[in-house]
Amino acid sequence: MDGQPAALQALQARLQHPFADRQLLVRALTHRSFSSDHNERLEFLGDSVLNLAVAALLYERLQEQPEGDLSRVRANLVKQDTLHQLAVTLGLPDMLRLGEGEMRSGGNKRPSILADTLEALIGAVYLDAGYPAAQALVRRLFDGVEIKPAMAASAKDPKTELQEWLQGRKMKLPVYRVAATLGAAHKQTFDVECEVPELGAVERGIGASRRAGEQAAAAAMLIALKAKGK
Repeated sequence: MDGQPAALQALQARLQHPFADRQLLVRALTHRSFSSDHNERLEFLGDSVLNLAVAALLYERLQEQPEGDLSRVRANLVKQDTLHQLAVTLGLPDMLRLGEGEMRSGGNKRPSILADTLEALIGAVYLDAGYPAAQALVRRLFDGVEIKPAMAASAKDPKTELQEWLQGRKMKLPVYRVAATLGAAHKQTFDVECEVPELGAVERGIGASRRAGEQAAAAAMLIALKAKGK
């Protein structure tokens, strides 16, 4: 990647954000299979920035919708499938820095890796130029995405359902932690804990990405809470 400044410049043009610190951009494109200086911390940060920016966007555009519907539309917009499509549109499959094993197994086309890389890029823009620049990037990314209330009907994934279940009972949001990563770097699975501190409840789920692990853990928590009649 360092030997392809023209490719980095082209990506910055597509993002409409010239990086003051180019190393942030390089790190955002780096998978853990390539280097210990990888993008997972940036992805963690970008996930939160993305959710805030999309929430503000929906607050403006869907002014007649209640909170529950806004949460479900947001879940639809920040889910892996949507982020994967946006990443492909940006040309990220050709920009990823992957280890040899991950590259051979088609990692540059894997939806979870591409979605995570897009979140890492949002986190990198946030660190490079602050929230306004990151928010502007998110708005540009979703310019071509049709946002409508009907999205709420199909977007109720386990994390959203658990969040609504807890909010309806005046409880705090659940806490998700990666308990372990299993397998080789090019074929990892993520063991994720979901905790509801107020109930002293902890459940776990496993997925091919951190995001999938969180969904599996949330689904397990919902089953456990409903079984106890909470």
